[in-house]
Amino acid sequence: MGSVTFRRSSLSPSTLFPYYPPPVPTRKPRKIFVLDTSVLLHDHSAVLHFQDHDVALPITVLEELDTFKKGHDVLQFEARQFIRFLDTLSGGRMLTDWLPLHPDDKKRKGRLKVVLPEAAPPGRADANQLFGATKNDHHILNAALQLQRENPKDSVVLVSKDINLRIKARALNLTAEDYETGKVQNPGGLPAGADRLEDVNATALSELLAHGIAPAPKLLGRKLPPGNHYYVLRQGKLNALAYYRRELNQLEHLPKLAATGIKPRNAEQTFALHAIMNPAVKLVTIQGVAGTGKTLLALAGALEQRKDYKQIYLSRPVVALGNKDIGFLPGDAKAKMNPWLEPLWDNLRLIQNQFPENSKEHTRLKELVPHEKLLITPLAYIRGRSLSDIFFIIDEAQNLTPHEVKTIIARAGDNTKIVLTGDIYQIDTPYLDSQSNGLSYLIDRAQNHPLAAHVTLTTGQRSELANLANELL
Repeated sequence: MGSVTFRRSSLSPSTLFPYYPPPVPTRKPRKIFVLDTSVLLHDHSAVLHFQDHDVALPITVLEELDTFKKGHDVLQFEARQFIRFLDTLSGGRMLTDWLPLHPDDKKRKGRLKVVLPEAAPPGRADANQLFGATKNDHHILNAALQLQRENPKDSVVLVSKDINLRIKARALNLTAEDYETGKVQNPGGLPAGADRLEDVNATALSELLAHGIAPAPKLLGRKLPPGNHYYVLRQGKLNALAYYRRELNQLEHLPKLAATGIKPRNAEQTFALHAIMNPAVKLVTIQGVAGTGKTLLALAGALEQRKDYKQIYLSRPVVALGNKDIGFLPGDAKAKMNPWLEPLWDNLRLIQNQFPENSKEHTRLKELVPHEKLLITPLAYIRGRSLSDIFFIIDEAQNLTPHEVKTIIARAGDNTKIVLTGDIYQIDTPYLDSQSNGLSYLIDRAQNHPLAAHVTLTTGQRSELANLANELL
């Protein structure tokens, strides 16, 4: 018998067998991100930052945003901006249906909808019952659980800046994440703004000490900093503090500095004061624990340069109680801000006390406030202003959001300098941390810009007792 060759048929099963059902196309699993109110108050454009995934908003979130829409604080601004965005996106259509998040870009497939509450079926999880209370947070959890039941093939993720809400979500077997956009991945890896180099070229170091300048490559080698940077240089008994001038590619020797009677006590403070008084640097960030001299140096440096600016502005984030800004306190803006600005007044009195009470300098410093050369400025009312010829000090900047920091810096006009001080590990605002606060964000983003300088202070100078608290408690 001859051999028989079997060949694979190119015909489909439905052609060979007419009654064979065609394959059902499978839909690729999607992610549905359920956003908490805290995310939208942090960033009103958050719904646009989830690539091509879907975004769901529990109706409770819209109710909470409604309570935030009136006021001058940044939270109220964020609430109003998102409400306007949602109104434009809907265009009169029902928000309970999935709407394209990017209607003008057909390549982007992300969608958005508002979730209305439905009673959980018998035997299914209900956050209000499980946690024993009816709260807005629990309504948001129930909305996420509802989406999980309705979309069993998709991954439902609750996104919130509220740590406790994320913990509750995980207790209900819900995936929960923080809002990551704008977060610094490694706050411990933020630049210190200064380095200590041992065994540098002795000839170049001698040249720096003798002439005040030296070519940077001779002392730093090929590894040159991309932006403004400070150095402690050592070779045997020779040592010098130096500043790298990027535009000239050279190091400049830093002499002993003083500002309004205040003298730096260590190399870090010398670097910080130089950055504060350097006219080429328009944006300074100073990070450090309590007692390292951040605020004192900023204020002393500003007062030393008061003739170069029309006014000195002092401000500090107001960590509001609930949804109340400083408007609910009695008095004018100065009286409202005074409780938060006491540390700045303490530093001003310390600077004044460097001079005898009958001296001209003490009198001049005392007259700055009544003559409005030194002004208190609530950050809640800065939006829309243009600040020219201003030296602006913002204390406790770690309590600002990245958007708030951007808003402040965007107000800068001609001949304005902004100094932000704070401790990124000492956060008083409930929905910020060392990764997501505005000071960390600014240090990370501006570290290589020629107009910006950063210095981290690590050595406490307040007292031995204050140092004990920072080190042991």
